[in-house]
Amino acid sequence: MFNDKTILLTGGSGGLGSLIGARLMSEGARVIVLDRAPPAACSGFLQHDISTAEGVEAAAAAIAVRDWDIVINLAGIQHFGPFEWQGPEHLMASYMVNLIAPVRLTQAVLPGMKARGSGQIVNVGSIFGSINFAHFVTYSSAKAGLRGFSQALRRELTGTGLDVTYVAPRAVKTALNTPAVMEFAKLTQMNMDPPEEIAHRIVEAIRGRKKDVYFGFPESLFVRLNAIFPQLIDRALSANDRKAAGLFAN
Repeated sequence: MFNDKTILLTGGSGGLGSLIGARLMSEGARVIVLDRAPPAACSGFLQHDISTAEGVEAAAAAIAVRDWDIVINLAGIQHFGPFEWQGPEHLMASYMVNLIAPVRLTQAVLPGMKARGSGQIVNVGSIFGSINFAHFVTYSSAKAGLRGFSQALRRELTGTGLDVTYVAPRAVKTALNTPAVMEFAKLTQMNMDPPEEIAHRIVEAIRGRKKDVYFGFPESLFVRLNAIFPQLIDRALSANDRKAAGLFAN
């Protein structure tokens, strides 16, 4: 399916992104990575910083003039800790990278995809976008926005030949996790998946042109319960929320 396809991959220089890019290239895809630093291997590289409005616009202008078969919005950053401790610059960057950039970059490539009558937008969100975790406030809320954007855009594109895939992994063992996140994971026995497994599952979701895909059990069950009985999930998470708060007590 990926042979001779031209694919844009944001965040392709990171641990998970490099694995996804390698898998796609092994099947004949031309993978163009958009990131701040070049990856170990790719078919092409676009150097942009999408943590600022100016950087997002520069990236949008660069990709709007090219033809893309698939766009994978993977890039992400995270703040773990009390919401009021997050600096304003990092707060703005969190929404830029996790939400604004995927929306704007998608908007930039849609005219070309619609003119050709084919294309696929892949937004990599998170279980945190459906189960909004304390101490991950900006990350959770941005990913919730990305999930809503994906669903709304999919409905708007009905009948155009374009597909929108939203993929929501649970925690993944990558460099995105700070020592504090790893300590939280240990305290709460949080499930964390190896990046190789998640890269494989993301590629398979793209191959199947899936709509909404949630990885992990019981997390995928909690997504459904949270939509119907949020107070039940509040109670289930309360003990872990207290443990997290304890990490920042001093």
